[in-house]
Amino acid sequence: MKAIKVTLAGNPNVGKSTVFNYLTKMNQHTGNWAGKTVGCARGFFECEMGKAEITDIPGTYSLYSISYDEDVARDAIEKGDADCTVVVCDASGLERNLILALQIMSVTRGVVVCCNLMDEAKSRGITVDTELLSEKLGVPVVGASAISGEGMDKLCEAMFYAADNPSDIRECGDKEKTALDARTIARSVTTFADSKKRERERKLDAFLTGKYTGMLGMLLLLFLVLWITVFGANKPSELLTGFLFWVGSHLRSALVSVGAPEFVVGSLVDGAYMTTAWVVGVMLPPMAIFFPLFTLLEDLGYLPRVAFNLDYIFKRCGSCGKQALTMCY
Repeated sequence: MKAIKVTLAGNPNVGKSTVFNYLTKMNQHTGNWAGKTVGCARGFFECEMGKAEITDIPGTYSLYSISYDEDVARDAIEKGDADCTVVVCDASGLERNLILALQIMSVTRGVVVCCNLMDEAKSRGITVDTELLSEKLGVPVVGASAISGEGMDKLCEAMFYAADNPSDIRECGDKEKTALDARTIARSVTTFADSKKRERERKLDAFLTGKYTGMLGMLLLLFLVLWITVFGANKPSELLTGFLFWVGSHLRSALVSVGAPEFVVGSLVDGAYMTTAWVVGVMLPPMAIFFPLFTLLEDLGYLPRVAFNLDYIFKRCGSCGKQALTMCY
């Protein structure tokens, strides 16, 4: 059976790792914040057309890298040792995603565009004409919903087809021309059923990323998360610490009753156990509150907007807005 090498590329928050997990049956962690995948994950899958080694590279918005994870993504694509490069796009935000797709098509052959999250786009009244998009780009385009497996068989077929029939290098131009081409193509293949709903989403997004409202709302929300984490953990931490100390006292009594030497009791109970009890009692309750709250913000798609709001400030320090998400930990 034919074996090919596949590179999986795309913007952050488009379900790229979900596609990887579905194909390889692995359990790579998926996340919605920008730059989540920093290293390259590799796996293997097999279908009717043959076997493939697939590499999931870090999410990036552009080949003009400004951070380490984007350097990794750019180098993996420009190295050019893959038989096929799959660019995963969010069907509900095609214009932004096509910028990267056009850039990748200008440096490598054998490109396949996977319009993921088609089910989510449909729920928002957005329809993408994948056949027309394929004509305009000159590469295979597959509509899919990786979380349910819809369209994944067609994606596998497209990978092997692109590996055997690689597309030509496409002229990309400068950043402005690429962005204009992406906008023109996206608008020509996308239709919106509910213009009022889309307008509400635009207004909400403008509020969440506005120059003043975005920063104020972000600070209030992050302060609320911090307040809930700190004060909400007080009572559970007190109860958990009390229970662990109670267990420690009984453990000490048990060791003393069997005649264990004092240095053994001190090392096991006062040293190893009590230290662990302190750490667990103090750290576990805040973590059990903070991470679900942070996951909720992640699932709502708010974390990339936090990165956007703080990007200018972090750039002044020689970093980028995505660093804000790691600082929240």
